[in-house]
Amino acid sequence: MFGNLDAGGAKERYVIIRELADGSNIRYLCGLFNVSRSGYYAYLKRMDIDRDQASKKLVKAVYDRYEGKYGYRQIQLFLLQDHHVWWNHKKVLRLMQALGLRSKIRRKHRCNYSSSVQGRVAENILKRDFNTQAPNQKWVTDITQFRVLDTWMYLSVIKDLFNNEIVSNHMGLRNDNQLVLETFAKAFEKTKDVTGLIVHSDQGFQYTSYAYHDMLQQVGAQISMSRRGNCLDNASMESYFSHLKTEGLYPYDIRTMSEAQRRIEEYIHFYNHNRPQRKLNKLPPVQYRRQLVA
Repeated sequence: MFGNLDAGGAKERYVIIRELADGSNIRYLCGLFNVSRSGYYAYLKRMDIDRDQASKKLVKAVYDRYEGKYGYRQIQLFLLQDHHVWWNHKKVLRLMQALGLRSKIRRKHRCNYSSSVQGRVAENILKRDFNTQAPNQKWVTDITQFRVLDTWMYLSVIKDLFNNEIVSNHMGLRNDNQLVLETFAKAFEKTKDVTGLIVHSDQGFQYTSYAYHDMLQQVGAQISMSRRGNCLDNASMESYFSHLKTEGLYPYDIRTMSEAQRRIEEYIHFYNHNRPQRKLNKLPPVQYRRQLVA
């Protein structure tokens, strides 16, 4: 049945025992193949150590590839995307702890509160319902700021709630209406028909301006706004800005506006095309959209 067992070494016998063992017949199999149980269990331990070494090497490679920015949950997704390996998150955490690896970034959660409102205010149509069945049904938009040396930069962004894809962005030195209008002009160049689209924002002065309302009404979009002082209504954008800053800006010594623009564009491309998300079936936004809309 097993050929000439006497001709084989102990390792070959351990391999056969491991294939036949069901947890209750180890004593019998070790006696049958004339090896000690202690030797067999030592073999299993060596196998686990060898597998652990290979696993650690892979985890370290993924960790280094993404510049040490990510913790075990995101590393778990990158292992699946880049190497087609799916491990329990507890295993990834254990391996990272054994290697002394941890995320180099820490997110700062902030709520931005609007000042007094002058202009047009719209009803909160979105009502924290971030679910949608197709692209270009619900967009969220907001502005964030960051400093490059002594200069404040302002970034306006639009995100599609269908797949969290960044639809459009525009950066400038002034936080004004034009910043927002330019962002939407870019978005409408790529998305021609937005009839019925819900666009949600806070009550910042740019979004209560007549120019903003007129622009969206002309293309048939619906305007939705958060209640004053309630950052949770626009939590999706707050989350994205946190990722952008902690992963795409803060790790680097950025000294010029052009470098900041380059870093932002690179991060947006990475976020849209290469950063898998658990809520998107472990896929990046663009891949998720193409898979479901195809």
